[in-house]
Amino acid sequence: MDRLDKEILRLLQEDATMSVNDVADRIGLSTTPCWRRIQNLEKQGIITKRVALLDAQKLDLGMTVFVQIKAGRHDINWLSRFAEHAAGMEQIVEFYRMSGEYDYMLKVVVADMKAFDVFYKKLVGGIELSDVTSSFAMEQIKYTTALAIQ
Repeated sequence: MDRLDKEILRLLQEDATMSVNDVADRIGLSTTPCWRRIQNLEKQGIITKRVALLDAQKLDLGMTVFVQIKAGRHDINWLSRFAEHAAGMEQIVEFYRMSGEYDYMLKVVVADMKAFDVFYKKLVGGIELSDVTSSFAMEQIKYTTALAIQ
């Protein structure tokens, strides 16, 4: 990946709706080579998808909760069942298996405490968990989906 590919990625991370013509103009290429580079970045899996980012507050989804979970058991069957159980819950916007004291970290976005309680009951229902702790975000200091491209 060269300097032009990296610049294409920076531009598309900022605005994925930017036309190929605009991207090409900004990096000093003609349209066809720029389009080929974008296609190649997609084919390589570097660009995985293009999405619209939504304002959670304006959608009345004003509560962000970080949920840490200790596994009920540490065997492959439990791990698979839990991953399937949690991955299907639309309120979970990020889901990680972790090292350290807790086995999983979830980022959950809901409307309010009542909605979180409904989510929580569904999360813990039907699957054995050792421990669950939740931390409620009071203020979002920084949010970006853009990766630092070196």
